[in-house]
Amino acid sequence: MTDILPSYLQGSWWTPDVSADAVPVRDASTGAVVARVSTAGVDLPGALAYARTTGQRSLGAMTFHQRAVVLKQLAAALTDRKEELYELSQSAGSTRRDSLADIDGGIGVLFTYSSKGRRELPNAQVYLDGAVEPLSKDGSFLGRHVYTRLPGVAVQINAFNFPMWGALEKFAPAFLAGVPSIVKPATPTAYVAEAWVRILVETGLLPDGSLQLVSGGVPGLFDLLRLGDLVGFTGSATTAERLRAATPDGVRFTSETDSINASVLGPDAGAGTPEFDAYVRQLFTELTAKAGQKCTAIRRAVVPRGSAEAVVAALRERIAERVVVGDPRAEGVTMGPLVSLAQRDEVLRSVATLRDAGGTVLLGSLDAPDVTRADGSVGPAPEGAFLTPLLIGFGDAAPDAVHQVEAFGPVSSLLTYDSVAQAADLVARGGGSLVTSVATHDPAVAGELLSRIGAYNGRVLFLDRDDAGTSTGHGAPVPHLVHGGPGRAGGGEELGGIRAVLHHMQRTAVQGSPAMLTALTGVWHEGATAHPGGRHPFRKSLAELAIGDQVASASREVTLDDIETFARFTGDTFYAHMDEAAAAANPFFPGRVAHGYLLVSWAAGLFVDPEPGPVLANYGLENLRFVTPVSPGDAIRVTLTAKQITPRETDEYGEVRWDAVIRNQHDDLVASYDVLTLVAKEPAPA
Repeated sequence: MTDILPSYLQGSWWTPDVSADAVPVRDASTGAVVARVSTAGVDLPGALAYARTTGQRSLGAMTFHQRAVVLKQLAAALTDRKEELYELSQSAGSTRRDSLADIDGGIGVLFTYSSKGRRELPNAQVYLDGAVEPLSKDGSFLGRHVYTRLPGVAVQINAFNFPMWGALEKFAPAFLAGVPSIVKPATPTAYVAEAWVRILVETGLLPDGSLQLVSGGVPGLFDLLRLGDLVGFTGSATTAERLRAATPDGVRFTSETDSINASVLGPDAGAGTPEFDAYVRQLFTELTAKAGQKCTAIRRAVVPRGSAEAVVAALRERIAERVVVGDPRAEGVTMGPLVSLAQRDEVLRSVATLRDAGGTVLLGSLDAPDVTRADGSVGPAPEGAFLTPLLIGFGDAAPDAVHQVEAFGPVSSLLTYDSVAQAADLVARGGGSLVTSVATHDPAVAGELLSRIGAYNGRVLFLDRDDAGTSTGHGAPVPHLVHGGPGRAGGGEELGGIRAVLHHMQRTAVQGSPAMLTALTGVWHEGATAHPGGRHPFRKSLAELAIGDQVASASREVTLDDIETFARFTGDTFYAHMDEAAAAANPFFPGRVAHGYLLVSWAAGLFVDPEPGPVLANYGLENLRFVTPVSPGDAIRVTLTAKQITPRETDEYGEVRWDAVIRNQHDDLVASYDVLTLVAKEPAPA
């Protein structure tokens, strides 16, 4: 008998003592048993307790950047062994192209979150949201929003079609946020999930309790959840609603569910245009990749009435040229089977419902096809879950069924429209989608469609001749952008860059004095203690520099000659600097004024220490605002304060953010901004 697939719980691998109820998981092409799945006797309370204690403790000791570095190391480990995962995925019906989307896509999520975590998050444990809110006239009482990590566990329930990418898109942001994960894969492809988890465990890089795997059912799990936990679900809309109802109050529940996604061919994109060709290529890809088993696949092809026949003919030709259905192990196969016979039968039932609603099979056949077997022979494969690509046409009709029934396989429906408004209505009737794509080169068409369909979609892709060669495609969510959608699509948001990290954290409004907020956030707030005088801050390495270290400059008078010299030298002869009468007529200026960039340049000269030292480079300014104009005869001075110190985990230097404030002789605020520098971690040797 094939062994029962183990779970990874409480820091070790576990299998049940009794296997009588184990469910066999079969090869999608041959029907051979790949693994058996059972969780009889599983200690779910123990797994949750382990995550909430050991997992929280180990992740909580790390900063965002430290977690991000581990994600990169985990991605590298999976990259080194991805050929094992490609081979294993063939049993699920995945061709190499399909595996690239799942395996390389999952690895790419880890790399992306590692990069974004180090670039967009502080090397700290608290994330600041928005600017400081002054709450008193004298600046002694402030408020701002902060994010801190949730104290529980992220329960992640995944679908069968992407056992690696679908799981890692949940795991990566949870890990970066500092929240431990319990991963529950779908049974038909649980063996792929077990394989990538085993690779990660074998690296020894996972903090204790940060990742657990349940290979099978989770009876009673939802009864054990509590405030501070969260659930991330991917699967059918009906299952999502059942699980949402079972989720205790206070537990966050997000879902990404099946949706009736649409792709619209613009009225300008007739046959022969680059947009038409790109549309057909994309429709073909979404019909055949993963045998159509993608939550983002195109289920409704919405085309102008006059283009319908051309679309069908072009798609028929492409299928005939490029589709070879068979066992992914066989050379030349481009489309594998569905994940199981049960799934194939479910797809056929959905197709029957669409036909009963008035649909006609325009392309493909409902009969079991002859396929290329693993040995290269061609013939029937009754134990395999094979199906040819199917296009169902609805002519002038658009019955409710086509907007409600999803055949989760290589099936799309063709709908026609006469106006852009009608096309938008067809899209909206899907009740909320993960994605709609639009092939058009007309900005007016794109603008009208976006205004009409944006509220019904989590993502809208505009495809034209300019981006067709670089577009990631209709069905390819990327970790930088939100993956989710309203209504039927579940109402959740996965991915979306740092947004997904913040899903695993709590935003809290914090009020207090500048000194208290500085202590809580690790960011200096005006009014908190500063340390002027003594050794110039630019002479200090990160090991010596402290938040609040400050330099206050002497004053420098601005003359008319300075202004004119700067204007001639830079070429900036804007009238406010050169023409007294015109400047005085401007409601913002009393007369000729100094250039803002002249003042910023002088400020650098006033605060800088010029000798070589720990400060390695100035790499930018942020949040620059000019507040009070400076006239000839005014004087300026600058105060520079170490605001935030961010060591880089993998470099010998870090980033220092300095608070820069320029004031005039009346102590009026002239300009404020942040100066960003790179500073060595340690003092240079004598």
